[in-house]
Amino acid sequence: MKTVLLRFLEDENGTTVVEYALIICVLSLTIIGGISQVFNTLTWLFSDNSSRLANAFAQ
Repeated sequence: MKTVLLRFLEDENGTTVVEYALIICVLSLTIIGGISQVFNTLTWLFSDNSSRLANAFAQ
C-alpha cells in the first residue's frame, strides 16, 4: 500500500491540466468581478442629473 501511495504522489501526469484549470477559474472570476464593478460604476455615473458627467457636458 505504501508503494502505491508513493507512486501516486510522485506521478505528475495531469497536473498541468489542473494548474491550467485553476488559472482559468481565477481569471474568469476576476473578469466577472471587474465587469460587474464597471457596470455598477457606469450605472452610478449616468443615474442622476447632478452627476459630474452631466455637469461637465453642461458647461
